[in-house]
Amino acid sequence: MEQLRGKVAVITGAASGIGLAVARQAAAEGMAVVLADVEERALAAATDDLAGRIDAGAGAGAEVEGVVTDVSDAASMAALRDRTLERFGAVHLVHLNAGVNAGGPMWEVPEADWRWILGVNLWGVIHGIRTFVPPLIEQGEGHVVLTASLAGLASPPFMGPYNATKHAVVTISETLLKDLAIAGAPVGVSVLCPGFVNTKIAESDRNRPPWAPMQASEARTQMEQLGRQWVATGMDPAEVAAAVFQAVRDGNFYVLTHPEMTTPMVVSRMHDIVQGRTPGFAPLP
Repeated sequence: MEQLRGKVAVITGAASGIGLAVARQAAAEGMAVVLADVEERALAAATDDLAGRIDAGAGAGAEVEGVVTDVSDAASMAALRDRTLERFGAVHLVHLNAGVNAGGPMWEVPEADWRWILGVNLWGVIHGIRTFVPPLIEQGEGHVVLTASLAGLASPPFMGPYNATKHAVVTISETLLKDLAIAGAPVGVSVLCPGFVNTKIAESDRNRPPWAPMQASEARTQMEQLGRQWVATGMDPAEVAAAVFQAVRDGNFYVLTHPEMTTPMVVSRMHDIVQGRTPGFAPLP
């Protein structure tokens, strides 16, 4: 999808991090932008900030709207679609980006954490595809970007629920691409698999639902502290957003922003599989 000006983008998880960076890039491209997030105050602030940038000239002709959305809820996602079509009459770029994380040894992860993470990271993508892909097919144009992770191409320790959802997002993306091709639908698909990015993913607990209270443990605390250190030194989200838009323009499927991490980790895993050897650890650069 080469021409973006005047078209409409919907981004979930848009109040911060990669989602907000993609929203800013979309506005700079002259697109109407719908920001969706479950975090109401942060969404309002992000929407106001983006509107201010547009008024200041960072995106001539762009418009912006924020819609509070729980991606784990099908009705909430349908309401996001309906509001988008009501306001702008179409949708062209859909970035299913919302994600949360909580970790620790697999046997210590509470069931509620599994349900929460699968609800956002996996069901959010499922609901997004079921909700937004039919209108894209009907209008004969569009592109879907799904945020997975390097954790969807490898299997880092102490991240069981997150790994499971991100592996699922990768295979869902690959299958969606093939399904659309067989249907002859001119809708593009890209899957974003970044390494460490300077976002608030390590602070996911701020958006926990009431039914999934945090259960602290020493191992979990140590892992979260380490995660915050890695994320704090990660790539600027704006760089990731630039890679996303390059993929949308060029029709690229895999968006791999950290080749220095991706190559050793993915190659090591592939060798484990094809050689039938016990999975090992690929060192981080």
